Amino acid sequence: MGNADTKLHFRKAVIQLTTKTQPVEATDDVFWDQFWADTSTNVQDVFALVPAAEIRAVREESPSNLATLCYKAVERLVQGADSGCPSEKERQIVLNCTRLLTRILPYIFEDADWRGFFWSTVPGAGRGGQDGDGDDDEARPLAESLLLAIADLLFCPDFTAQSHKKSSSDTAEDIRSIDSCEYIWEAGVGFAQSPPLNYVHDLNRTELLKLLLTCFSEAMYLPPSSDKKNLNPWVSFFCSTENRHALPLFTSLLNVVCAYDPVGYGIPYNHLLFSDHREQLVEQAVQILIVSLEHDAGSAAGSALKALEASDSPSGVEEPEPAGPDNLFVNYLSRIHREEDLSFILKGLARLLNNPLVQTYLPRSTKKIQFHQELLILFWKFCDFNKKFLFFVLKSSDVLDMLVPILFNLNDARADQSRVGLMHIGVFILLLLSGERNFGVRLNKPYTLRVPMDIPVFTGTHADLLIVIFHKIITGGHQRLQPLFDCLLTIIVNISPYLKSLSMVAANKLLHLLEAFSTPWFLFSVPQNHHLVFFLLEVFNNIIQYQFDGNYNLVYAIIRKRNVFHQLANLPADTASIQKALQRKKKSGISRTNSTEADSMEGSRPAIPAEPGTLKASLEATPGIDKITEKSQVSEDGTMVAVPHSDAPQTSADGRAAAGAKSEAARSRLSSVSSSATWSANTDWVLSWKSKLPLQTIMRLLQVLVPQVEKICIDKGLTDESEILKFLQHGTLVGLLPVPHPILIRKYQANAGTAMWFRTYMWGVIYLRNVDPPIWYDTDIRLFEIQRI
Repeated sequence: MGNADTKLHFRKAVIQLTTKTQPVEATDDVFWDQFWADTSTNVQDVFALVPAAEIRAVREESPSNLATLCYKAVERLVQGADSGCPSEKERQIVLNCTRLLTRILPYIFEDADWRGFFWSTVPGAGRGGQDGDGDDDEARPLAESLLLAIADLLFCPDFTAQSHKKSSSDTAEDIRSIDSCEYIWEAGVGFAQSPPLNYVHDLNRTELLKLLLTCFSEAMYLPPSSDKKNLNPWVSFFCSTENRHALPLFTSLLNVVCAYDPVGYGIPYNHLLFSDHREQLVEQAVQILIVSLEHDAGSAAGSALKALEASDSPSGVEEPEPAGPDNLFVNYLSRIHREEDLSFILKGLARLLNNPLVQTYLPRSTKKIQFHQELLILFWKFCDFNKKFLFFVLKSSDVLDMLVPILFNLNDARADQSRVGLMHIGVFILLLLSGERNFGVRLNKPYTLRVPMDIPVFTGTHADLLIVIFHKIITGGHQRLQPLFDCLLTIIVNISPYLKSLSMVAANKLLHLLEAFSTPWFLFSVPQNHHLVFFLLEVFNNIIQYQFDGNYNLVYAIIRKRNVFHQLANLPADTASIQKALQRKKKSGISRTNSTEADSMEGSRPAIPAEPGTLKASLEATPGIDKITEKSQVSEDGTMVAVPHSDAPQTSADGRAAAGAKSEAARSRLSSVSSSATWSANTDWVLSWKSKLPLQTIMRLLQVLVPQVEKICIDKGLTDESEILKFLQHGTLVGLLPVPHPILIRKYQANAGTAMWFRTYMWGVIYLRNVDPPIWYDTDIRLFEIQRI
């Protein structure tokens, strides 16, 4: 009954606020305390009892009352942080203020006139008069006071952290004098002790982090812009030296995420019997981390490398030097360098990403986490900002523990239009990894794990798995994935010089792609389609020149499909042939029917489209492959040498990518769509790239081996391919092939376009994942559009 009374009391206070036309004085504590001191509502109650329409009404009709409400709520949080929340009543006030601000802030951000309110100094605001340094705090903007109070409260003994006091006296530990590095939430990087689990502390931390994420979400209410100066002021301040808790907070968030084990003790169905408060905390922690780590990638990566070269301290995370990035979270991340810390992070991320793949005999007996997209973004940021982490990942086969769940997610999401962003982030990560030689080498490890995926049964390596799934995405995905074709084939090109032995299944998949992409109608229909053929020919050339000995399956597949190469070499370029080919366009070379496999893996589950009514966030255009990669040539000693940009056939592959990736709402802004609509294939254009097709090596191979294979078949009357494969396995082309070409690797290169894409994708994920309570639902988001499928 008491709870119903407090809800009624709280609702009355909200009605009073919305109906008052006269400003209520800030000194009227009796009125303002109704919102936090006399109630014990949970966050769901606050969202139900404070309707959106009423917040907007106060904002428009009684702006001074809304301003005072925000100011008073922040003031109570500051007071709670100063006192250390020694009593239960004070903790309740802090939580109530936290919930109320979480509810109100999105409606402040959606109005351009209100957006600067928290960054203005309110007369009498701050902590002035409460302690000696009142003069400094007097001038502090409300946003800074709020962020510093949240940071203090996240390390408040007996509220969000385990108290170190032995005595049971009522005197609280002085929040200003404690060293918050001793109160880090979980063992891991830079901290050895694991505090006992306390679900109340986890719940309180989660609520404060929810408010912090809401503060950071101002970015959602600004239209997309690739302007580097357009930094999030909330994130910039929170991750600056002004926040004395920056290091312990970064470490706490990271350790809580990487130490989390959703399976726990492994008792079947335990997640149905007990609520896991740690999971909610981990979700909020990983979201805060990825938002806080948003930074201009160029400067961050450069200073990160400098920091790592200069650092040889034994500690896990070092205090930053002024030369590093201004964002301390980026700076700390870039400085993690101890092997045990890097291993802890990698194993933690791999454990969580592999969680949905865990199979048990009892259906749905283990908990499946849902925040894999945030984990992929976090992994991406680690690889991008901390090169030592990237090298550590690639140093052992542990990289395959990341590869398999990424491929699983790509295969699972390929037919679901609501998960196109997940497809992009997975492909971007693989593109980044494929730029390193070690990644290609690691892929030669046999694939023995049996994850339920609708792919053909095969015996082979992780490289085979990657090629089979990429083929599935290209032939069985939806139309919006076409911009990724360049990226997918670039990844295969990057790894191809290191693949020791492709399976027959993977070899046939590559030849099927070439057959489909080299059909005349496909080549003539879009100005960039021929680049896909160039990529595939480069794959074949790399394998033939550098890994011929073990790749007899691929050589056999090339011999069987030799007519594809001959047709490509003799591609007609006259106007009549071009027109005739284009009239056959309805017969698609890449069709969904091609992807139905006779042999599927036991326990597999085909990709399913989004359920009706599913929400998805629109995405910015992804730049073309030439914009996001930088060519490097592998020299004889194994080092990489940058290749200057040229007008090679591969360098203008961004037209189709940009045209396909743009969200429907923004298509009108894309000039390449209109320009490609007026384009048509002609003889000069076909001859300009046909003459550059790298067919010399393959034609020489066919010239030497086809007569030999035909002779064996005739002499021995062979109809069994195993004998031919045995012959090819022991054959050699030493001295018969052209001089090996230099290996060309296309390494991922960050730019403003990809930074903008990541920002919209990240916030889109966060928007869609925070539904309880629905913090941003039905507010005027500008960064992206929410569409219902």
